[in-house]
Amino acid sequence: MTFPDPHTPELSLRPDTVTVQAGRPARTPGAPVNTPITLSAKYIHDSDRPYGRDGNEGWDALETALGALEGGHAISFASGMAAIAAVADLVPVGGVVVLPPTAYHGVSHWFGRLAERGLLSVRTADPSDTAAVLAAADGADLVWLESIANPTMEVADIPAIAAGAREKGALIAVDATFATPLRQRPLELGADLVVHSATKFLGGHSDLLLGVVIAASEEHARSIAGYRHDAGSIPGGIEPFLALRGLRTLAVRLDRAEANALELARRLSQHPSVAAVHYPGLPGDSEQERAARVLPGGCGAMVSFETLGTAEQTERVLAGLRLFAHATSLGDVESSIERRARWAGDAASGVPATLCRMSVGIENVEDLWTDLDEGLRGLSGAPGA
Repeated sequence: MTFPDPHTPELSLRPDTVTVQAGRPARTPGAPVNTPITLSAKYIHDSDRPYGRDGNEGWDALETALGALEGGHAISFASGMAAIAAVADLVPVGGVVVLPPTAYHGVSHWFGRLAERGLLSVRTADPSDTAAVLAAADGADLVWLESIANPTMEVADIPAIAAGAREKGALIAVDATFATPLRQRPLELGADLVVHSATKFLGGHSDLLLGVVIAASEEHARSIAGYRHDAGSIPGGIEPFLALRGLRTLAVRLDRAEANALELARRLSQHPSVAAVHYPGLPGDSEQERAARVLPGGCGAMVSFETLGTAEQTERVLAGLRLFAHATSLGDVESSIERRARWAGDAASGVPATLCRMSVGIENVEDLWTDLDEGLRGLSGAPGA
């Protein structure tokens, strides 16, 4: 597999321009402006694609664009979990992995499954406590971080953790799905690997499943691409096209959604039915200075908050909202919300019972607020309830 140079002069543009320009066909007379969908399981011999599992023009286009955005070598997968499994494959048998205690439950489940089989062992450390993470990294092979943490919204000091963990011989992988390449580029902060669920913000329209790993080194990229080939965890022909189409509007979607998220977080922090709001961009937040350093473009479109009601009351409120889809997943043009402890994995990790993870979309913020406010005021104990 040949990886395009992510640092070529024609891609040395500002990130929001790269989302629009990278991964397009050469501009020759009569050429298409977009990379066409390629649906073929086999190719004529004597090429670098002997079989459909070896590559696809659509994968190439998406990987070129994401590699340019992140400054590394991108490999696309059938889903975010397939991408996570590929990173896990880099851990040697008997190795040690450091995870956040409230990592995405799919991550915790996958590494836990490998641990149950005796293939590796897992340690946990609060990603917002750099000293704790580095202490846990002694003798570790992989340190897994989330940026920003899902669903508790802690912000890790990636440069400090990456520098310290590398001295201990550990790889640093960052799930940057929440931040996107427009808000954070972890490879530039010292990480070895970046993972995205492209199902989320990159695609942005609730219509595809796709994951991607971006590796700083070609050695790791080749190993991960080899895993994809051998495990067969490849994307289809249509999904990369959809992801690339979504990527073209990422900058404007994220700007609007992020502005909405900040305003909703501000209002929720003053709501009589809300016990706590978790959003690193709130004025006066103790994490604000750190967030400004590692998320220089903003703090994203994800907000978590805890209600003053019971878990059952909170669940009913969320299910009754008119505009917010009561659904899992995130990063789409439509807003969605869910109580995360409804999932056994999140409940077991200590996520508060009434913590609501909200993915803010691009609707009018006043309409979103009316929906939220009316629903939350129906909780027991709230004024007027």
